[in-house]
Amino acid sequence: MVTSRSFAFDAEYYRRYYEDPKTRIYDRARHAHLIEGVLGLLSWFGWPVDSVLDVGAGVGWWNDWLKKHRKHVRYVGTEMDAAICKRFGHTQADIRSFRLPERFDLVVCHGVLPYVDDAGLPDAIENLAAMCGGFLYLEAITKRDVAGNVDTELTDTRVHQRPGAKYRKLLAPHFRQVGAGLWAKRDAPVVFYELEAGLDAKR
Repeated sequence: MVTSRSFAFDAEYYRRYYEDPKTRIYDRARHAHLIEGVLGLLSWFGWPVDSVLDVGAGVGWWNDWLKKHRKHVRYVGTEMDAAICKRFGHTQADIRSFRLPERFDLVVCHGVLPYVDDAGLPDAIENLAAMCGGFLYLEAITKRDVAGNVDTELTDTRVHQRPGAKYRKLLAPHFRQVGAGLWAKRDAPVVFYELEAGLDAKR
């Protein structure tokens, strides 16, 4: 498993958090807005997306959308559970040790890192950075989010509830925070206006 805690990333997990309208946090239609927003911003920044790595791909919403709207994009999705991987065509992998030799234009890591234990978190972020050639879309709920920003009835709060500063510290050597979940790889040839990206003394 991803952590020392007892997480069961099985059919019941995906039914509850992705498929059951009564217990999921959002549906395919709302998720499509996220995909359109991320890709729209990257287009605005002049960054072409020909390859996507989706770490923790769940029930494959990114892949489904890309196959319909961006058929040319090479997509790789990963998940932990063998049955889910077989069902949706993902690669079974643990981001703490998974690293492909190629770099992707966009890496998506949605709701994964809070499940990773403290010992494995640095390796997970190093691997994300190594496979990212342009932008990372990251969603990772923090201790502050659990205290007041998420619906605790629908959100899995068994995760490691860390302060946001911990993530930022590990991400900072590799990425510049753009905002709205987007992080730009430091060596990517992207120029931002001063107020488009967060204040960063290392820029």
